[in-house]
Amino acid sequence: MPELRNLVLVLGDQLDLNLSALDGFDPERDAIWMAENETEATHVWCHKKRLALFFAAMRHFRDALRDRDWPVHYHALEADRRHDSGADFAAILAASVRKLAPQRLVMTECGDHRVQAMLAQCASEQELNLQVRPDRHFYCSLEDFEEWAGSRSTLVLEDFYREMRRSEDVLMDGDKPAGRAWNFDKSNRQSFGRGGPGELPHVRGFRPDDTTRAVIDMVEQRYGDHPGHTDGFDLPVTHAEARTALRDFIDNRLASFGPYQDALWTDLRFGYHSRLSAALNLHLIGPRECVDAAVEAYRNGNAPIESVEGFVRQILGWREFVRGVYWLKMPGYIRRNALRAQLPVPQSYWTGDTDMACVGDAMANVLDNGYAHHIQRLMVLGLFALNAGVHPRAFHDWHMAMYLDAIDWVSLPNALGMSQFGDGGVLGTKPYCASGNYINKMSNYCKNCRFDYRKATGDDACPVTTLYWDFLDRNVEQFENNQRMVFQVKNLEKKRNDPELMDAIREQAKDLKARIHKGERV
Repeated sequence: MPELRNLVLVLGDQLDLNLSALDGFDPERDAIWMAENETEATHVWCHKKRLALFFAAMRHFRDALRDRDWPVHYHALEADRRHDSGADFAAILAASVRKLAPQRLVMTECGDHRVQAMLAQCASEQELNLQVRPDRHFYCSLEDFEEWAGSRSTLVLEDFYREMRRSEDVLMDGDKPAGRAWNFDKSNRQSFGRGGPGELPHVRGFRPDDTTRAVIDMVEQRYGDHPGHTDGFDLPVTHAEARTALRDFIDNRLASFGPYQDALWTDLRFGYHSRLSAALNLHLIGPRECVDAAVEAYRNGNAPIESVEGFVRQILGWREFVRGVYWLKMPGYIRRNALRAQLPVPQSYWTGDTDMACVGDAMANVLDNGYAHHIQRLMVLGLFALNAGVHPRAFHDWHMAMYLDAIDWVSLPNALGMSQFGDGGVLGTKPYCASGNYINKMSNYCKNCRFDYRKATGDDACPVTTLYWDFLDRNVEQFENNQRMVFQVKNLEKKRNDPELMDAIREQAKDLKARIHKGERV
């Protein structure tokens, strides 16, 4: 048997046949290594559908590689833990290195600083060179983002997004933005109105094949105590299925995506959203493919600029931006807690058991589907956690556990930074705090809730509203010089002009936070 030249490491979020780690792959001299492992399944208490998605997609990618007659050393988990070949990447890789004796390890840039460090340490301990290649999946390289960030005192998405639009020539008419505007946010904040969303287009699903069914069975047996379930699993787990899902979105939902991307409604699960983020983050489909398809729909007159620009902004703008911030600010970023928040994640975020209609409906979506669109995440679940004072690292860990599309590079900036303001303003110049009034404006939740969104005190006071005023009250010194918080600070001062009212709000908030701390129902 010839000596093994390269052992190519392919991780569960790198399922791309054009992966840079596979450049120059020679099946006569190289081999591929992939590993399901216990640590990645349990270091956060992973949703069953998230586990099923990752493992099913990995096994299908393994089979696609083997169809090319490429040797793949794949370590699969089984229902019986006694059959495991190691607990984590390092243990499994070390055993493989001793057996295969490669000359070198090769991988593409990881999506998780912790895992990258673990693999680098393992390579060092095995006295092997680890070659880390750039990830071509993204538009913006980490070096280019670092150069863009340069000596800027603040990193502003809008500046980055416009530069990406220009450099990639996306939605540009010469040197001007298509539609004569860089963004159409003002057109894309509509609620469904009193009549609700009406009949929504069906979201294309995919029937599990034998490989996926075997994964589902293993997950249910091995991880039966994890949150969520695998019932109705219909996610794309191959490149072909991901492309079909993209076409379904472009043809049936993109045109209405823009205006209603922030809208909320009871039992609304996917609305006009693409449900492509998990496939994107596993590299089952590329961002260029998604952006190009949306732009083509605009150029062909099949989708308005408002919807297409909103979709493009999420991928070419926000997605690239948060990845750049993650690698620029790690490893210290994960320890940030600018507001000194200390509460655990509310128990209802694991069970869905709550009297709050907004949180209950959002959590039903998360528990059933491992999904919630960005406003449910930011302005319902994120909002309540922010107002209450949940520790940003704890909120990130929960986010990683419960969402199908959560990879560390995207979860940490979004959860700790954008949602919980744990970074003190690196990602957003103001905290996304609000009272129940915002939720009432964008949804029908408050009409079906036992709490009154207008009240901060009393038995029927809205916990979101109570904790909103308490949030401002306890953090006002941090925000009083923030120009984007002027209106909210002034409103707080009006409340403080009534000391009796503020004392009542503080007391009710104290009780709510104590119940969250004890894991009691809220």
